[in-house]
Amino acid sequence: MVRRDGLLTRRQCLLAAAAAAAGEGVLAQPDRPPLRIVGQWEIGGLAPSSSGYVFSRLQIAETLLDASPDGQPMPGLAARWSVSADGLLWKFSLRSGVRFHDGTAMNAAAVVRCLQVARTPPAMLSVAPLQSIEAPDESTVVMRLASPFAGLASLLSHSSTIVLAPSSFGADGQVRQIVATGPYRVARLVPPQRLEAIAFEGYDGPKPPIEKVNYLCAGRAETRALMAESGQADLAFGLDPASLVRLQKKRGLRMESVTLPRTALVKVNAGWSMLKDPRVRQAMSLALDRPGMATALLRDPGLAATQLFPPSLQAWHNTALEALRHDPAAAIRLLGEAGWRRTADGLRNARGEPFQLKLRTFPDRPELPLIAAALQEQWRQVGMEVQVSIGNSGDVPLGHRDGSLQLALLARNYGTVPDLTGTLVQDFGPAGGDWGAMGWKNEPFDQALDELRRGQVAPARVAPLRLTVGQLLHTDLPVIPVTWYRLHVAVSSRLTGVSLDPLERSYRLTLMRWSL
Repeated sequence: MVRRDGLLTRRQCLLAAAAAAAGEGVLAQPDRPPLRIVGQWEIGGLAPSSSGYVFSRLQIAETLLDASPDGQPMPGLAARWSVSADGLLWKFSLRSGVRFHDGTAMNAAAVVRCLQVARTPPAMLSVAPLQSIEAPDESTVVMRLASPFAGLASLLSHSSTIVLAPSSFGADGQVRQIVATGPYRVARLVPPQRLEAIAFEGYDGPKPPIEKVNYLCAGRAETRALMAESGQADLAFGLDPASLVRLQKKRGLRMESVTLPRTALVKVNAGWSMLKDPRVRQAMSLALDRPGMATALLRDPGLAATQLFPPSLQAWHNTALEALRHDPAAAIRLLGEAGWRRTADGLRNARGEPFQLKLRTFPDRPELPLIAAALQEQWRQVGMEVQVSIGNSGDVPLGHRDGSLQLALLARNYGTVPDLTGTLVQDFGPAGGDWGAMGWKNEPFDQALDELRRGQVAPARVAPLRLTVGQLLHTDLPVIPVTWYRLHVAVSSRLTGVSLDPLERSYRLTLMRWSL
């Protein structure tokens, strides 16, 4: 067996910082008002597959494994783990002394139950070739695989695998309440907008310096900015570029920023009649003025995407790739070669079929509708008519599954699990994915990704395989990159110890404290 231990884990670092804060006399202060967080994401029910990220970010729930800021798997509820030489048997030893928020002891049987639920597609764990998950004793979880899967450790840190107490589930097996193991517990939950949390007295670590936390979902970016400006929010996420300029000048506020492994991209139904030809997808990409959109809409020219994977994904970003460029003349030439001719109205037509498509997007991220409008105009200039439909984020996976989706503009976080391979398997596997490919097949790509998925390759071969995967996505464009991302958060001067997680896994609340 190959041992996988964590010495100074991310959790231990957080606990050490919390203990240091306590040692400085900055203890929890119940008479203080709650820490108020406003964000753009609704609490879409209690199922971990849909809202686990909310409970993970607020440090209410924990996962079997965690991840370091650079994406390396780290111990979480599992103190250590080991993998057999053939990669088929994984054994996890649980952290001792952990209790659920209802006071019951966390044990292997509870972990197994939650992981079995997390195997249901399209949850991340469903991509792993799991044969069984068992609890041979109260402190051990054993997983058996049908074939090697190197990314399993990363999947077990995904928010859809949060571990909940048996009391969380109703008689029908559905989650009825969130009873977890984190340093905060749910005090009041009013989906889809409000959550109130309080420090958990039974946590197996130092008590958080801040006693109470309130989360509010506000759909409009302008509303979130105004709440920060007026002092109604201590942390405001999901700010629009225009508000950022104003808030940077506001006394009592400061801005914290971090580059994210996230890309705004156009999901393309490559099986749709007019999108099957890769020349058409390439023309759509060439029509886009990415630097112009990054400068005008995001106020940050450095966010123009030159390829799918941003520089923050160092192991996957390929500096040797030819940058995606803006070349309308080349786009027009490719469309002509593909049979799409200009008509009297300036648009394009092939064999009596007008080039008309529908692009779906959503306002959860305030920049997406603005980018969609820019895409519509830039495509119109080369003769492609695209209608923009602004709805809910759920419209994208729904359109993928019923086959009605043609184009979608979305923001994909490639850091949801530490090892990007797991996300790529979910997005670009043989059946495609809700947030990735649709109607696209590329055999060399499939072979390279499957080799990475299995993980039984010489270390020297890993980097070339990653380059192959990135190159084929760059050339064939099953998704069309538009911009990269930087997270900006407005922070009240009442707070210290604020740091941003580049993987967006946690708000790191236990590191925060009130200013004296």
